[in-house]
Amino acid sequence: MAGSGGREHALAWKLAQSRLITHEGGTLYATPGNPGIAHHAELVALDLTDHAAVIRFCEDKRIGLVVIGPEAPLVDGLGDSLRAEGVPVFGPSKAAAQLEGSKGFTKDLCERTGIPTAGYVRTTSLDEAKAALDRFVSPYVLKADGLAAGKGVVIAETRQDAEEALADMFGGAFGEAGAEVVIEEFMVGEEASFFAITDGATIVPFGSAQDHKRVGEGDTGPNTGGMGAYSPAPVLTPLLEGEVIERIIAPTVRAMANEGMPYSGVLYAGLMLTAQGPKLIEYNCRFGDPECQVLMMRLEGDLGDLLLACAENRLARHPMPHFSADTALTVVMAAEGYPGTPKKGGHIGGIDQAEATGAKVFHAGTSLDADGGLISTGGRVLNVTARGANATEAQAAAYRAVDALDFPDGFCRRDIGWREVAREKDAG
Repeated sequence: MAGSGGREHALAWKLAQSRLITHEGGTLYATPGNPGIAHHAELVALDLTDHAAVIRFCEDKRIGLVVIGPEAPLVDGLGDSLRAEGVPVFGPSKAAAQLEGSKGFTKDLCERTGIPTAGYVRTTSLDEAKAALDRFVSPYVLKADGLAAGKGVVIAETRQDAEEALADMFGGAFGEAGAEVVIEEFMVGEEASFFAITDGATIVPFGSAQDHKRVGEGDTGPNTGGMGAYSPAPVLTPLLEGEVIERIIAPTVRAMANEGMPYSGVLYAGLMLTAQGPKLIEYNCRFGDPECQVLMMRLEGDLGDLLLACAENRLARHPMPHFSADTALTVVMAAEGYPGTPKKGGHIGGIDQAEATGAKVFHAGTSLDADGGLISTGGRVLNVTARGANATEAQAAAYRAVDALDFPDGFCRRDIGWREVAREKDAG
């Protein structure tokens, strides 16, 4: 398995329970991994940009499945290199990963195929972008076209704010990701995430979740990679899920196949539930982070079997995945300063105590110091994840675990799941 974040820890935790490991004598390897992943997998040091080295390792160890967790190696074409050598891979090709690697690519595909999404303009210079603002009303949605670690979206309340943000984007604030900027109309509604596994032909629904992108409580402050999530998202009703598959997911899978770049892997649709129905905000070509953590907490059955069936183009013959009726909720513990410049090196304790409450703590940005102590090395550091009969119970369980941690340099939102908790309270 490739990756080192909270998403990959959740995947490793679930993959380690697969019969491929427990009954068939397999070994789970992870690169580069993290201290949490090390409890479930053997860590190996590989440079994921060195495709030849990854291939050599897979050949030496007779690897039967590679699961690529983060988006960057997918966009870089690691899956293509491995498949060319006969190694089964869970994750899309470089061409198909453009669905995440380029906002403009996805918007153009939506326009060609009639997939409901926000109106947009692609811009390649600051002057062009400023002129394009005339076509929109505030608030303005500005997106760096390329990969920006979940931070390349700015919602500007005023024209002046929008112009300043555009200047930052074209000035290099997001590196090459900001060489092109997509300006979109602001959509009104509630956000939700829907996941599907596809081998390019068969589409298998894989649950829903709701993320919390803003750093501050009450959904205030700058966007982050995600401060917490819960699953399922009841606002995405079975009727709406069917509409999402019919009007968004299935047309995308068909279009990608028809255009010579069939999509294989997980397709993660960020949605806005508008008065006109669900509309696509954007696609991700990998599991969400922290949505993956709550999905894995609810998934019942063998994840390894499912992902291998996808990699081998036999999803149509594989049993449908089953999820617990429980709600799972995860709270992100972030380092002081995030999403700006996070404070690194802070000591972390209390994980055993937190997990003694029944929760699971996934490592997202941790390492070991010279004395073997756990320290923070990233912006989002831990994902404290718990289950309950509903969102109210799952939220209470997650925060009990949070309060058992000893991480003085960390902080979290205290209102993850607030929308659903409020709905449950109103329902009596």
